[in-house]
Amino acid sequence: MSRFDPERLLTPEGYEALAGDEVLLVDVGAAERYAQAHIPGAVLVTPQELVDGRPPATGRLPDVARLEALCSRLGLRDGLKVVAYDDEGGGWAGRLLWTLEVVGHHDWAYLDGGIHAWQASGRHIEQRPNTPTPASFEVRIDPEPIAEAEDILAALELGDADLVVWDARSAAEYRGERQAAARSGHIPGAINLDWLELMDRERQLRLREDSAELLTSRGITPDKLIVTHCQTHHRSGLTWLAARLLGYPRLKAYHGSWSEWGNRDDTPIRTGAEP
Repeated sequence: MSRFDPERLLTPEGYEALAGDEVLLVDVGAAERYAQAHIPGAVLVTPQELVDGRPPATGRLPDVARLEALCSRLGLRDGLKVVAYDDEGGGWAGRLLWTLEVVGHHDWAYLDGGIHAWQASGRHIEQRPNTPTPASFEVRIDPEPIAEAEDILAALELGDADLVVWDARSAAEYRGERQAAARSGHIPGAINLDWLELMDRERQLRLREDSAELLTSRGITPDKLIVTHCQTHHRSGLTWLAARLLGYPRLKAYHGSWSEWGNRDDTPIRTGAEP
């Protein structure tokens, strides 16, 4: 049975029930797809706006100036609820919502299943672009949702049993059979749970209703400090989001992810199927 936060995980009906509130609906994805179809009223945020983009760790947070430009363009302010969705099951939407937590905007929700669930419900889409009302926003980075390589290295050196690293990549990447950095494999002790396993393909890529049981069965439990990552903290946008919606109290995302860890020469790596 689902134990997701009902205030943050919205159905299309739940989103429509917010009509009297101050809501900013954000479509996170490619500009080309947005131009073809988006939910009425949605504004666009592209993935490029959410990442630093410089190799090797292209998925790291942008600098403060770029974050302020994005937040100001969106008009973030107290009392504004941001509802995010995408067309891929929650990776990029989760990355945006994690970014909002980092900059201190906590009034947000996720439209479960994104545009696929919206269209499956028979609701209209539009092609006309929408522009948010800008407002000056000063970014103050909250380090609490962020994990850095040094944090993980320190925990590994101490043998900290409180830390669980959730690797959201494919099993082939985790085992080191598929290489996407100078070195392949996984962080020692990391648990592999592919982000795709969280999506219900019979329900328009909504989060699986048994996600809580799935995570617990893999050893990703709410009593631990959970640090999730993938290659660039895109896929782990969804895994962070799922755990956040389940109320995991100590949750971070390693934004450097494998593109950083696997391209350094001072980070320990394991290969094969075992943690």
